[in-house]
Order: sequence, then structure tokens, then C-alpha cells
Amino acid sequence: MTIGDLIRLLSDGEYHSGEQLGERLGVSRTAIWKQLKKLEKMGLQLEAVKGQGYRLSEPLDLLSGPAIIERLPAEPRHHLTRLFVEDALPSTSTFLRERFQQGAGHAEVCLAESQSAGRGRRGRQWLCPWGQGLLFSLGWRFDAGASALEGLSLAVGVVVAEVLEALSVPVALKWPNDVLLCREEGPAKLAGILLEVSGDVAGPCEVVIGIGLNVALPDAARSSVGQPVAALHDVRPDVSRNALSAALVGAMLGMLPVFERHGFEPWRDAWNQRNAYAGRYVEVVQGGRTYTAIADGVDAAGNLQVSVDGDVRLLAGGEISLRARS
Repeated sequence: MTIGDLIRLLSDGEYHSGEQLGERLGVSRTAIWKQLKKLEKMGLQLEAVKGQGYRLSEPLDLLSGPAIIERLPAEPRHHLTRLFVEDALPSTSTFLRERFQQGAGHAEVCLAESQSAGRGRRGRQWLCPWGQGLLFSLGWRFDAGASALEGLSLAVGVVVAEVLEALSVPVALKWPNDVLLCREEGPAKLAGILLEVSGDVAGPCEVVIGIGLNVALPDAARSSVGQPVAALHDVRPDVSRNALSAALVGAMLGMLPVFERHGFEPWRDAWNQRNAYAGRYVEVVQGGRTYTAIADGVDAAGNLQVSVDGDVRLLAGGEISLRARS
């Protein structure tokens, strides 16, 4: 028995007695009780009622490989090499990097209910309660080399935005890798994108595209993050993670072959139309230095143009971040 097996039994939101759970999983009631004690640490709220048993405070919408595959249109289904849906991993991106080392990985997608070592940009940890986010990674091999990847993270951002907008979710893009939910009280981070590249600058290279998207987010998880954050269910509680996963897989597999041929340019205007900070004052954090600038749009390589006292500068990715000036 794993903790995932227990969560799947409880995912319906109904009451289950310790005896029933033990019988289903082939373990003692004591073993069930010990596992139940772990759920709160995982961000899952458990209710216990004498005579009825245990249930999760909110039902869980669990990921299902077959449910995702059946929602894929024919063309992206043809491009998809393999889909992995795991209960728990250190990192979906690490999983696919290891697949590349084994000679696989291209056009493979990995999703997980939880991860213990998820990474964000600049070494930050990506935190997400079990079964309440979209932890997504996709592997792709580029023959043209790493030099042809300029602007890829921004093109991915446009794809994520288009998928969400098709669900009537209002979003904006923050350079270089965040998707923001547009709210009356101000934008909040909904998703983040991280690319991990290995290979040659001029020769074949392998890219793992990691996307972390908040689907549901308990208050405790929001308060532990040092910036405004939001979740898809804040505005669309009816959207299933399987439908969202299928839409994202399909859109990504449609975008990548086109990006290989044409680079970022086809997505440049779409990104600029969604630029959260266009024409606004921002704080640019670069190395140990912070300065104020006016943000403009991105060029064909995905570099952000900013103006500092009338002087136009180009910001490339790497160790640079932006903050809206209050």
C-alpha cells in the first residue's frame, strides 16, 4: 500500500471507515491510521466523524492517462511518444531528463500528482499540494542546437495562455516565464515555466519544458508564498485537470514542430499583446543590482526591451527578474 493508493480511495469525498479502507488495501486499521496522519502534511484536509469514518474535505480530481489520451485530437496523439502519469516523483522534469539519458524522452510527457523536489526559476522550489496542481513536463529533441531555442519559454507561455483563455480564464504574461491571473485586486501568479537544456550550442540538444500550474490552492499554501498567487479554480472550479492536461499536451505538441522551423517570431505579437507590464514602471533585478525602467515589448529573440532614462536596453533571460513598481 502507498499513500497514493489511500488517497485514491478517499478521492470521492465520501466517508470510509478505517476497517473498510484496511480491507480494500489489505492492511490493518493501525496502518491506515498512520497513513492518514500524513495527509495534512501533504496539504490535504481530512475530516473524521465517529461511526462514519474518514473523508477528504474536498473531493480530488485525479489524473488519468486514458482520460487524457482519449481527449487528444488525432494529430497530437500521433506526435505523442509516451505519456507518464505518476503519483509522486522528485520532479517530472528530472524524470524526463533521465529518460533522455536512456535514449528516450523525445515527445514524451510526464505528469505527477505530487513532487518533492520541483524547481522554479533561479533555483526556487515549486510547491504544490498533492493532486491540486498541474505538474507537467515535456521532452523535445532539437536538431538545430541550443542556439535555436531563443524565445522558446515565451512561446510556451503563449501556448499556456491560449489554453487558459479558451476556458475563459483571463491571463497575462510576465517576462520571462510567468503566467498571471488577471484579477480586480491585481495580477497573481497562476503558472510558471522552466526550461532545462542539455546538448550542444550548434548541434542536437534536448529540452525538458516544465510547467507548474495551480489548479486548486488551499489558503495555507497561498500564505507560504512570498508573492500574490492564484489558482484556476478561483475562476473556473468546473475545469477538470484531465481536460486541462489534454488541451495543454495537444497545444504543446502542435507548437514545437512549428517553433523548430520558424523560431519565436510567430509568437512574438501574441506575447506582446499579453505583456502584463507593457508601458509600466518595473524594478529590474539583475545580479546584485536593482534599477527602475519602463517595460516595452519583446523582440524576435524574446529579449525584453526596457527604457532607462530614455536609454533603450535589451534584457535577455538568465539571472534577471522583474517586479511591478508599487
